[in-house]
Order: sequence, then structure tokens, then C-alpha cells
Amino acid sequence: MVRTARIILGTLSVVLAACGTDGAEKAERAEKAGAAAAVPPAASATRAVVFLGTSLTAGLGLDPDHAYPAVVQQKIDSAGLKYTVVNAGVSGESSAGAVRRIDWILRQPPAVLVIETGANDGLRGQDPDSLKANIQLMIDRVRQRSPSTRIILAGMEALPNLGADYTRRFRAIYPALAAANHVALIPFLLDGVAGVDSLNQQDGIHPTDAGARLVANNVWRVLGPVLK
Repeated sequence: MVRTARIILGTLSVVLAACGTDGAEKAERAEKAGAAAAVPPAASATRAVVFLGTSLTAGLGLDPDHAYPAVVQQKIDSAGLKYTVVNAGVSGESSAGAVRRIDWILRQPPAVLVIETGANDGLRGQDPDSLKANIQLMIDRVRQRSPSTRIILAGMEALPNLGADYTRRFRAIYPALAAANHVALIPFLLDGVAGVDSLNQQDGIHPTDAGARLVANNVWRVLGPVLK
């Protein structure tokens, strides 16, 4: 059985956030509900790989054992590595919400922290500079409170409906932060999955089981060498 310490969180309202304020308000409620329902990560914290993320990480619409962090756990086990994956994904969470949770995550400092955030910021059309500042704040907080924790940043893309300039600024955040902070980067979490109907659920945003396996491959290409 996959050894995933899963955090059960929230409900989805984010997929319509880009279409109007009603979706954004629902997403905010989902974020708050998910964060309120969360409990501290499980044991084996010194050998934990924590995925701090959104509904993409939580595996919304999937069996818990089919979310990409659970598939990553399978890869860890197959490689004979002694790490436990902790799925700390919250549906509807923005980068500001992730900042509010980072101290809670660091109560039991993980060996590796994978930061997946920004998808909901993009869906809500929030300022890319604000997203960048929030991610930097999380990196700084980890470095201050748990210097031994290795950080991996998962890149994300904005939907094109907000214009070319917004898309360009959004995309540039992740490689810039990774380079400035010397952290490992997953160039685009949903590479090979985004925009492929057969690999996404009906909302067109959240991966299917097959899509989640491909996402896990994207993660493993970066995480595997870090763990080994």
C-alpha cells in the first residue's frame, strides 16, 4: 500500500475563477475551508517529502492513491529510498494562502519541500509580482527555520486569456526565483498534460489518472536526483 500521509482538504471552485468574481469568491471560500480542515504532517518528518500545493497536488477528482504525490511515493519505494510523501495540497489555495500555511508545515521540517503554487493566482488574474513575492517569502521562511530542507519549485503557466504580457510575466517568475535562490526547478508541472483532453478531467484543468502519472514523471525527473 502506498505510504502517503495525505491531508484531506477542501472542495473545488477554482476552475471558473478566471470567468468572473463569483468564481474567485468561491475559490477563496474553498481555500479557507481547506486550510481550516488541515492537520499537521504525519511522522517521519526528517525523511519527509512534503508537497505544498493546490488542488493539482491534492488530486481533486482522483482516488487519493492516484494523485501525483502518491505516484511519486511509488517511485520512491521502487528506488529503495526511505522517504515518506506528505500531500499538503489544498484545493482553491492561492500563494497568499500557502504563505499562511508555511510555518505550520515547518513545525516538523521536511527533508524536501516541493512548492506548487500560482495556478489559482493566475486563474484569478492576480498580479504576478504579488505571486513572486509570496513564493520568495516562503523560500525565505524555509531557509530561516529549516536550513537543511531542500526546496523544489514547480513551475506553472497562466491561461492565455489574460493577454500575452501577463502570460510572459507569469511564466518568468519560476525560473527567476529558482536561479536567484539556487533551488531546483520543475520547469512546468503540467508539461505534456495541459491542454490534452484525454489527460484531463471534464473541467479541462485537473489531470486524470493517466495525466497524474505524467505529472509524477515531470516531478520525478527533478526530485529523484535530489533524493539520491
